[in-house]
Amino acid sequence: MLAKQWLENARSVMDNIENTQMDNIRKAAEAMADTIEAGRWVHTFGCGHATIPVEEMYPRIGGFVGFHPMVELPLTFFTRIVGEMGVHQFVFLERVEGYGVEIMKGYNFDPRDCMWIFSHTGINNVNIDVALEAKKRGMKLIVFGSASNAKGKTTRHSSGKTIFDIADIVVDSCAPIEDASVPLKNHKDKVGPVSTLAFVTCVWMTITTVAEILADRGVKLYIHPSHNVPGDTTAKERLDEALAEYKKRIANV
Repeated sequence: MLAKQWLENARSVMDNIENTQMDNIRKAAEAMADTIEAGRWVHTFGCGHATIPVEEMYPRIGGFVGFHPMVELPLTFFTRIVGEMGVHQFVFLERVEGYGVEIMKGYNFDPRDCMWIFSHTGINNVNIDVALEAKKRGMKLIVFGSASNAKGKTTRHSSGKTIFDIADIVVDSCAPIEDASVPLKNHKDKVGPVSTLAFVTCVWMTITTVAEILADRGVKLYIHPSHNVPGDTTAKERLDEALAEYKKRIANV
């Protein structure tokens, strides 16, 4: 039964993350905690389906202020499939060297910031552009992706480096490099990708660790509460407080 096979594959990826990546997740979380405690930003970036973990972490219930999503519409909104902003254009754009340099011109950064990038294979140019620009600005670069499985893949960037080569801290998503994980009879290509599940797993393992570190330091977190719980009379007040804090901090970005 292919549904169970996918579930077993997904569990295996999550088990591998737990068994091999806890130290790296802790290192990433400590860097992010230092940034957030300083009143600065963990900037988050990805292309294609690698924007899903960016959108998952903030803003959403259980997330907290300190993470700044950088979502470039032409690199994520390709659900029309063909026509305007379709898949063909997206595949082209994520490989255009220099595009990431232009993206970075639109923001103000600080050396106390972190740049957190999601890239499954680590070889495409926009992500590498953003990574190199972040390093030029003195930011700590944290990269999540299928690092060990991507070894040996040739970068598309003129620097000769993959994004994993540039990173200060790497967390391996442990997803297979081909992403899809379930073979299908009479077909060459597999179905059932697992990279998104791997990314989201790593995201919440990291962010809960960041929260734990900051709480232990006595830092107040501005958490987005659920506003759908009957009887919670202060949820809107806490949400407004979190959004006000975000608005105050984002003014200089």
